[in-house]
This record gives sequence, C-alpha cells and structure tokens, in this order.
Amino acid sequence: MPAKSSSNRTAQPAPERVEIFLPSTLGYEKVARSAAEAVAEEMGFSPDRIEDLKTAVAEACMNAIEHGNQEDKTTSVTVLLTAAPRQLEIKVADEGLTPIPDKFPTPGRPDTDNRGWGMFFIEQLVDEVEITRLPEGGNQVRMVIYLTPENKPKGK
Repeated sequence: MPAKSSSNRTAQPAPERVEIFLPSTLGYEKVARSAAEAVAEEMGFSPDRIEDLKTAVAEACMNAIEHGNQEDKTTSVTVLLTAAPRQLEIKVADEGLTPIPDKFPTPGRPDTDNRGWGMFFIEQLVDEVEITRLPEGGNQVRMVIYLTPENKPKGK
C-alpha cells in the first residue's frame, strides 16, 4: 500500500474536458452548441451568458465548416471545451483547406451579400478570442468566456 502524502497543499481538480469531432456539414454546429450549453449550465453560467456562448460556438463552427474546410465531407472540425473553476475555454479547429485571412472583411458590406458578421459577433460575445494557424495545418479559434465578467483577469 503506498504511503499517504503528508503535504498540506490542496489539490486543484484537473479541468474537465469535452472533445467533439464534427463532420464538415452545415447543421452539425448545433451539436457543439448543445454541448457548450450543457457544460456552461453545469458550471453555473447565467442564461444570458449561455446564449452568448451558444451563438459564438455556432458561429466558430460554421466558419470552420464553410470557410476552413470548404464543406469537404472528408474533413472534420474539432471542438474542445475545457471547464475550469471560473471560465470555459472553447477551441474550434478545422483542417485548414483555406487559411484564415490576415484581415477579415468588413461585416455587412453590400458587395459581400451582407456576410462577414461571424467573427464580429464572436468577438462581442466572449471575453477573449485568439485566432491562429496551427503548425500542423489548420486554423483554430480559441474563445474564453468567464463565469461572470468580474472573473476576467486584470489587464485583459
């Protein structure tokens, strides 16, 4: 029988993770949206914050399916939800058939058929957004939403 540790440190629970693989078919973003809602409810997010989260997750998934993977049914979108004590981190990654542009189009321009609002909405609905090109190929949108706005770290 192993000896018990005599350390007085309180062990921090490991973050809980949910990983989902979505086919690159529009409509499957609803699976990720529902999973994000379930995790956020379990964490105690307010109904308003959950609605913001659901919209941001759906937008990120639709962008990954439509733009990143070009709706190629041989590719997938990976969604990783990581629940920590005061925040939920969501990573949405595609296989990067189309790299993320350096500059996004201005939302709602007449010549874009009133498109381009997705990234604008995401940035307004969550507390942190980071968009990267992954070293192994693919694009990733990392979003963080805090349980309450006052949980947001200072300086961010």
